[in-house]
Amino acid sequence: MAYFIEDSCISCGACESECPVSCITAGDKAYVIDADACISCGACANVCPVNAPKEQ
Repeated sequence: MAYFIEDSCISCGACESECPVSCITAGDKAYVIDADACISCGACANVCPVNAPKEQ
């Protein structure tokens, strides 16, 4: 299942650079994960300081 980013995102950008398939981009208020491209590896969740990425 793909990951998504909760509202607790602080837009630090740590997750974007860790994503091996580059499916995380900066949104208006938080980063966004393209669910169709996400491979559910969890790399984003492992580096997030506020645990915003969650598995759907």
